[in-house]
Amino acid sequence: MIPIAIGNERNPDAGRDRRVFFNSLLILLQELFLKKKILITFGTRPEAIKLAPLVLAFKHCTDYEVRVCVTAQHRTMLDQVLEFFNIIPDYDLDLMQEDQTLFDITREVLLHFQKVLLDAVPDYVFIQGDTSTAFAAALSSFYRKIPVCHVEAGLRTNNIYSPFPEEMNRQLAARICLFHFAPTHRAKQNLLKENIPAEAILVSGNTVIDALFEAKKRLRPDGAAIGTLKSKINFADCPDCKRILVTGHRRENFGEGLNNLCLALKTLARQHPDIQIVYPVHLNPQVQKPAYSLLSRLDNIRLLDPLDYESFIWLMDRAYCIITDSGGIQEEAPALGKPVLLTRDTTERPEAIEAGTVKMIGTNTALIVSETNRLLQDKHLYEKMSTAHNPYGDGNACERIIGFMRQQV
Repeated sequence: MIPIAIGNERNPDAGRDRRVFFNSLLILLQELFLKKKILITFGTRPEAIKLAPLVLAFKHCTDYEVRVCVTAQHRTMLDQVLEFFNIIPDYDLDLMQEDQTLFDITREVLLHFQKVLLDAVPDYVFIQGDTSTAFAAALSSFYRKIPVCHVEAGLRTNNIYSPFPEEMNRQLAARICLFHFAPTHRAKQNLLKENIPAEAILVSGNTVIDALFEAKKRLRPDGAAIGTLKSKINFADCPDCKRILVTGHRRENFGEGLNNLCLALKTLARQHPDIQIVYPVHLNPQVQKPAYSLLSRLDNIRLLDPLDYESFIWLMDRAYCIITDSGGIQEEAPALGKPVLLTRDTTERPEAIEAGTVKMIGTNTALIVSETNRLLQDKHLYEKMSTAHNPYGDGNACERIIGFMRQQV
């Protein structure tokens, strides 16, 4: 700011008053017209978790005006995260429909997000990851010629059908985005191979680690949600038992893959009556049906409704190991020292496998059983996986992203 000097020798006080007035006016004008407008958009629980710390970090910056748009591609699970991080959206499109298809989601986000852009008039739109919300919001922004910033950019399997539709969503979004916040150096290399300019890429680490550290600070172990979870899993009766946490929701695993997973869990429960398997079951009917038809009558398997983020972090921190097809858990679990068995045939997160924190085992029933038994019985293997270096960051990704944005003209 350049001070404005106005006054005269006869009345120096009047000059001082004018200077104060005009300098205050100039500061107000700078705040109104020089603040960059940031619009952060997401629609699913994983996106909300990974963007929540960035929303909070931007809101602490005086040189940005931040607005949040949620599409509610997932409704209930999204709202749980918003409540936990105390984020109130400026725009809520509330687009979730029963039995919605990829066509429905993409069309609705594309059509409704343009109205948000017209109202918010952002300088930058931030998207995260690989969802249909992320891709459609990027495309809508492109049609309005608004620059898009991609958090968690550069992850690749290079198989457009695995994970489906996430891999293609990422690749398409990359062609649209101006700035790319890659969680790892490998992700940056993937972008460079696709001719993304090096100066448009920042290796930031993954914001999911920022979210995890923030969540642990906010955790309320004596709160109602965790108290309810403890009673459902009989935690007081078995505080030290080996607890296996399971999740499964990938479209490519619908049908045979999830059936095989449930058969493996059934075998493990019968082989080890002293362990407890806890499975928060995704609301999708294609996940619910095999889980409840094959596993509901076993004493040491607990089938739960999807958990709020706080309860899930608490449970993950107390798990012995985790069986999952989730992307985010591959990043979170190593930060908590939890070995992960990945029920997928491809992964866009090879760093965790190379580091030794994650082992990819697919959905073969016999292999799931044998690899889980190895972790249960081989103390050396367990210690090796649980103490391996986490390649996904140190919890300072948001700080790096904001630092990068402040350098942009």
